[in-house]
Amino acid sequence: MQCRTGCGACCIAPSISSLNKPAGERCLHLTVENLCALFGQPERPEACGEFQAELEVCGDSRDQALQRITLLELETSPAV
Repeated sequence: MQCRTGCGACCIAPSISSLNKPAGERCLHLTVENLCALFGQPERPEACGEFQAELEVCGDSRDQALQRITLLELETSPAV
């Protein structure tokens, strides 16, 4: 599956520890068009580069992607 242009769900829903980005907040490198300003750059976090869009994770729409990635984040977060 190819990423949906302008989706940005993977830059909003999960936490990104290397950027100190909490889950549910927009990454500071996410443009107003919901594109990664660091895409293809060496400073892009490894975790971001390893993310692969998949139908099971991203669903059929941006809204589904946000919901599913949020749920995955909750399911894999350590208990506090």
